[in-house]
Amino acid sequence: MKTANYILKLEEVGHGDVPIVGGKNASLGEMLQNLTELGINIPGGFVVTVAAYHKFIEFNKLDDIIKEIINRIDLNNIESLRRGGLQVRQLIKNGKFPDEIESQILEAYTKLSSKYSQEITDVAVRSSATAEDLPDASFAGQQETYLNVRGSESLVNSVRNCFASLFTDRAISYRQNFGYDHFLVGLSVCVQKMVRSDLAASGVAFSLDTESGFKDVVVINGSYGLGEMIVQGSVSPDEYIVFKPTLDGVHSPIIEKKMGVKDKKMVYGDDPDERVKIIPIDKQAQQNFCITDERALQLAEWVASIEKYYTKLKGKWCPMDVEWAVDGLSNELFIVQARPETIHSQKDNGKLTEYKMDDENRGDKVLLKGIAVGDKIANGKVKIMYSLDGRAGGLDGNDFMAGDILVTDMTDPDWEPIMKKAAAIITNKGGRTCHAAIVAREMGVPAIVGSRNATEILADDQYVTVSCGEGDTGIVYSGNIEYRKIEINVADFPKTKTPIMLNVASPDMAFQFSHIPNKGVGLAREEFIINNYIQAHPLALLRHHQLNDKELTAKINQLIVGYENEETFFVKKLSYGIAKIASAFYPNKVIVRFSDFKSNEYKNLLGGKYFEPDEENPMIGWRGASRYYSKDYKEAFGLECKAIRRVREKMGLKNVVVMVPFCRTVEELLKVQEVMSEYGLVRGKEGLEVYLMAEIPSNIIMAAEFAKHIDGFSIGSNDLTQLTLGLDRDSSLVAHLYDERNSAVKAMISMLIKSAKKAKVKVGICGQGPSDFPDFAKFLVEEGIDSISVTPDSVFKTINAINSIESQSKVKKTSALPEAAK
Repeated sequence: MKTANYILKLEEVGHGDVPIVGGKNASLGEMLQNLTELGINIPGGFVVTVAAYHKFIEFNKLDDIIKEIINRIDLNNIESLRRGGLQVRQLIKNGKFPDEIESQILEAYTKLSSKYSQEITDVAVRSSATAEDLPDASFAGQQETYLNVRGSESLVNSVRNCFASLFTDRAISYRQNFGYDHFLVGLSVCVQKMVRSDLAASGVAFSLDTESGFKDVVVINGSYGLGEMIVQGSVSPDEYIVFKPTLDGVHSPIIEKKMGVKDKKMVYGDDPDERVKIIPIDKQAQQNFCITDERALQLAEWVASIEKYYTKLKGKWCPMDVEWAVDGLSNELFIVQARPETIHSQKDNGKLTEYKMDDENRGDKVLLKGIAVGDKIANGKVKIMYSLDGRAGGLDGNDFMAGDILVTDMTDPDWEPIMKKAAAIITNKGGRTCHAAIVAREMGVPAIVGSRNATEILADDQYVTVSCGEGDTGIVYSGNIEYRKIEINVADFPKTKTPIMLNVASPDMAFQFSHIPNKGVGLAREEFIINNYIQAHPLALLRHHQLNDKELTAKINQLIVGYENEETFFVKKLSYGIAKIASAFYPNKVIVRFSDFKSNEYKNLLGGKYFEPDEENPMIGWRGASRYYSKDYKEAFGLECKAIRRVREKMGLKNVVVMVPFCRTVEELLKVQEVMSEYGLVRGKEGLEVYLMAEIPSNIIMAAEFAKHIDGFSIGSNDLTQLTLGLDRDSSLVAHLYDERNSAVKAMISMLIKSAKKAKVKVGICGQGPSDFPDFAKFLVEEGIDSISVTPDSVFKTINAINSIESQSKVKKTSALPEAAK
């Protein structure tokens, strides 16, 4: 009788072989067959088929015993689950391989070793379940992986341990959660040549933004050494975001880089009994990014190619979750796993959901911050756990009740039965691709990872609010802060002839806001980026060594870790913030206003006190355009120009338009443009458009002259109202007079729109007036405004108001925006 074949070469399997080799192995084989010709490296190996697993179970007569043990488990009782799972795994680990299976495994291993000119080569032994990565549930990480396996005995034991891992506590719980039959799921094993990333770096990459589902980026997480440390959450990885539409070999569209906390790494062990070990990373390496920009771009290109291939294969958009590794010996990049992403690809994109808190004083209640996972908000009692059984101190699994907030150092897959009961999860360690983050996303639970010290700051039974609804940063507040869930169907947004644009301050929210129907960004403020991401006065960055302020220098040195110098830090940080907003709305226009801090606001930045004057009325003092050509500030403005050039020319985001604020005279505008030219920003060059913030009466009166030197006006109704009516908008004594619907203000706006139309330049408005006051919106539409830009939370109300006005007035107009913005 002919012996069955239980082994297949990795390159012999493909997409259609999931029942035989599991999801991971089918994907690896598919890529080996079809993507290596594109230059994508995938390590070779072989597959132990699902038939081998079933034969092993049958040979050791384990079917009935396993079923009996599983049926006795109370899945709501942690101790019962732990005891039953351990029993099943021990039975499998004590089992023996049929001779024909063991001999085939060892023969394949010998051939693989010979291929790499070694007697016993180092391999990774990975589980691949047949139910893994199905479209409605991700089983990623449910089974085990064994790294740096060498020799026959170690290999056979690792394959057997992979079989046993089909019944880990979390796998049993997970299958039950999703309604999968434990005995219809099979397990295959991949034996794959190791990539020596212990001598370099490795990580995870997604072909979309994992939190917002934004499609046009590749998100890369990486750290030194073998990749298990990232998944385990033992390190907070470096993060790179690359913009796919301009990833064309000409541009370098890394639109964000964040340095992680990489204080340790997993490497090969020193003796046969120690396959891997964890060692500390030296300080210098910790302060560098783990891969170069060139490597990040190469990886992003590969991930985009893999997504493109699978999208074509499946006949629908198929975002990918990829594991990568750099070999420290050959300095080559490899893809070691790839699977379809199973969360955002299944979402209903026709519905916008937002979680919003109205407590404007909540900033006083902040307890800690970390990396936000998801976009939800939750309240509950803190429960601090260091282990599932309480042996490491703190509570055990049985003390944790549904609706509690789980606070721990980090989770591993055994924690999943607890995690599914949590209202929210907070960990000290981890990044966006650690286990806690992956599982929280799948379960729809808000999580904050990488908070560093949550277990020290928070206390058991403390009532907190966990917010992941405010961008990339997750925030824990003291007490119960009420929040609202807002759901809007995109189909409910009516069409308007007047383009509605967005005012966007925070780059962290840009990807999320991109899902709102819009025609681009009418106002992106640099001040938010400088205040929150740079934090230091630009001149303090450039000249702190001359100030003999040791404390300031120490703070700045800490800020610029990972960057070549202070100037590079400012230029890159500002460019990343601008690029994140520009990429979210590409190819629509994104109008970026140069910095418009007042002197008192600049003074609040780190080191600002050394460079800012004391002004009686900063609101009408040294601000906006007057700074840019001043000998006392010109060098700092040059940094802003360099950042804009970097976004447009290096990253390829030519949809960025610049806007000059608070420009009092035409002569001043020309001086600003002269300085811009010195730093390589020339109106018209590479399609660069320059707008003027129309917020001073002189801008209106001299509009025809200003229009000769710009491409558009954007009405700043706040300052225009203040200066037209001669009042201080910050004074409560005259607040009752402040009204942008005042006849004088409306006359100014009407004059400007007429002048702009005559000069054939565009004119828009960025402010809340049109959304707050329908009569003001009616006035603007009837005057022929080219665009209206409002905050994201006002869009639905504004679009409805404008649509109603246009319908009533039967306004027939077309947008003056370019085709790309229509």
